[in-house]
Amino acid sequence: MAAVAGFNITPVKSTALHHPDTLDLRLDGAVGDRRFLCIRADGTRLSGISKATLIPIVAHHDRDTERLSLAFPDGAVVEGDARAVGDVVRVRLFDREIPVREIDPSLSAALRDHVGDDTLRLARVDEPETAGGMHRASIVSRASIADVGRRTGGPTLDARRFRMLIEVDGLEPYEEDSWQGRRVAIGDALIRIGERMPRCVMTTLDPDTGTQDVPVLQVLASYRTDGGKPILGVYGDVERAAVIALGDPIRPLPG
Repeated sequence: MAAVAGFNITPVKSTALHHPDTLDLRLDGAVGDRRFLCIRADGTRLSGISKATLIPIVAHHDRDTERLSLAFPDGAVVEGDARAVGDVVRVRLFDREIPVREIDPSLSAALRDHVGDDTLRLARVDEPETAGGMHRASIVSRASIADVGRRTGGPTLDARRFRMLIEVDGLEPYEEDSWQGRRVAIGDALIRIGERMPRCVMTTLDPDTGTQDVPVLQVLASYRTDGGKPILGVYGDVERAAVIALGDPIRPLPG
């Protein structure tokens, strides 16, 4: 039987992932996931290979005290106020615009020093929006990732490259594709599965260092595309909220 094998969340978009044992999955997404993102002074966000410098940063958000800390690869840790201040800025994501407001400038200053971009700002997304996709869940089979890894001809491919909310064991490679248009029960949660997911440059980056080291997009493009875009995994919309856990069964529902 298919079961939950892993979770991947991060409070700051594109920074190091956390892997909790449980996930509070709500209609507007997973609690604690992608509440913040980096933008430039002109309101554009970091995209493409420019996000690589963020991957080694470990962010922690204490929602009770509204403190955000950033741990950098050199060992430095900077902490500040996570509450939004200032005017709303509309930031374009792939599928929509989201409202954000800057937070503690000391956090932005630390990020600018690390990235080497003096226009960088750290911003908080106004709820109920997040800095993730319009579809608040994403699912991939670890068997699918293993098959992509075999095709790269390199070492075992780390599933963190794909930054999916939910990883699944117990499926055949790409079996999650067959769930499109169906409801899937994960523990007590219910998710309606949508389209297959287009992949970006993040999949080519080492999930610890941000170094570009594996041609994942090129490999996917050789045998798995939709509209010319490399694809892996599926989107999902949360239809029934619940706290789900590692090992929870995953059951595609009929009809």
